[in-house]
Amino acid sequence: MTALQLRQDVLDELEFEPSVDAAHIGVMAESGVVTLSGYVKTYLQKLSAISAARRVRGVKAIADEIDVRAPGDKKTADDEIAKRALDILAWDTVVPASIAVLVREGWVTLSGNVDWYFQKRAAEHDVGMLSGIRGISNNIQVAPRIKAENVKAKIEGALKRRAETQAKAVRVSIRDNDCVLLEGMVDNWQERRAIENAAWSAPGVQSVEDKLTVG
Repeated sequence: MTALQLRQDVLDELEFEPSVDAAHIGVMAESGVVTLSGYVKTYLQKLSAISAARRVRGVKAIADEIDVRAPGDKKTADDEIAKRALDILAWDTVVPASIAVLVREGWVTLSGNVDWYFQKRAAEHDVGMLSGIRGISNNIQVAPRIKAENVKAKIEGALKRRAETQAKAVRVSIRDNDCVLLEGMVDNWQERRAIENAAWSAPGVQSVEDKLTVG
């Protein structure tokens, strides 16, 4: 595939993605490396643009040069961003009130403890919807709640429910009581993602090391 064709494919994918306003995103491609530049209104739109580009066949790496800003917007003060972040987190009943917010030059850092991984992701998603932020560091910790053997049993049960035919070929092991190691082979990327999500769904899981291969 030529660099010109790859660039066009990425542009087409950005235009196709409904969550991305591609009007102000530029694309360059060379040797499989795609550079995204320009600006978007929110951090979530930036993540969506990167995800869309990653889906395109032939993309080997992505250089992210997208700014998060609205046309004509002045720089939003850190204290204003912090207040808006606390407000939007308070509105989400899924997110515990104990989450702390630190903002420096438009970059938001989230910290604190939650019981479930989906609460950590929900907090990041909520803040990502705000305009004026440059990025997010999600340092929220998922507090261990159960023993390693129970985590493994819950994950294996979820695998059987969600991807029964692949569960037998997937090996699940626990490291340091909170890190899940997935090994084995699956048929496609969708099954791999479903299995990884099943691992994250177990309470107490701090990280997932995905070594599954797509056959």
